[in-house]
Amino acid sequence: MARGTTRPTSRDVAQAAGVSQAAVSLVLGDKWRGRVSEPTAQRVREAARELGYRPNLAARNLRLGRTRTVLLVVPALTTEFFAGVYTGAARVAAEHGFGVVLYPSPEGVGPAKDPFHSAQAALDGVLASSMAADALTAIRGDQLPLVMLDSDPNGSMGAATVNLDITDGVRQVAQHLLALGHRRFLHLAADVPSWTFDTRARELAAHVAQVPGTSIRTTHAPISIEGALAAAEAALAAPGPRPTALVCDDDKLAAGAYKAARRLGLRIPDDLSVTGLDDLALATAIDPELTTVRLDAELFGERGMQALLAVLEGRTPEEGDIPVELVVRGSTAPPRP
Repeated sequence: MARGTTRPTSRDVAQAAGVSQAAVSLVLGDKWRGRVSEPTAQRVREAARELGYRPNLAARNLRLGRTRTVLLVVPALTTEFFAGVYTGAARVAAEHGFGVVLYPSPEGVGPAKDPFHSAQAALDGVLASSMAADALTAIRGDQLPLVMLDSDPNGSMGAATVNLDITDGVRQVAQHLLALGHRRFLHLAADVPSWTFDTRARELAAHVAQVPGTSIRTTHAPISIEGALAAAEAALAAPGPRPTALVCDDDKLAAGAYKAARRLGLRIPDDLSVTGLDDLALATAIDPELTTVRLDAELFGERGMQALLAVLEGRTPEEGDIPVELVVRGSTAPPRP
């Protein structure tokens, strides 16, 4: 169902399935056994799926004061960025009398596989960051309101999405480096299957290609300083003209790239300009300080929770990506002639 259109009701499902609203309630509430036949229950489930109907159970629970608890799914707790997301989300939740259950991916990096079984208490909704789309099927009966963070607006199975303007952030990085005169680029890409990292790669390649005489190579690395060091060192030492600009998917990768450059006797920014993305505390701890894109993690968490509260109350969440800002520091300069 298109965004902004009237939300389907249980009456719509009943009409499509040729049953009563009471039958719909029994089936979608998983209380149909012994009251409704299996073929009828299947017909109701298919009608609900085709219409994109999702019972707003959390709104009902909010009125009843049941749990006032939401689940926040993040890829990791070991990164400063997601700590900020939690802080912002928890602040807004507390203002509305909600608690937040936090679930990190067991792998520490990348999409959480199946977070919902970890929550022992009943939940009113889910705020999920960078999560694989197929994990949504773990929500029993698709009955929990859901807001996706850092996710493809067109591939989130109808869930509301809240995103940082990563596209504009990459554009700012590319334009900054191109304006300095860089034409040979190396993209140190995060080795994580994710919509946000796919977007970064696509946008960087597109902007660089707009300028004649440019080239871009890509090498992948796990999001760790040691992983970035190994990948960047191998790429920078490869045969052929060396890149003059190294664009990293996040600040931790950039820190590893700094170590690789120094191992190879390259000076930053004299021999190699380096950029990051996040603006973590790390960005000003390394020398020279890192040119990077500032992402407001707390605002991201706040906006995500505000969107989830809107969904719970039957309102349309605020639209529009959260602006980001390029912070130019000492790690970028014109390439040497």
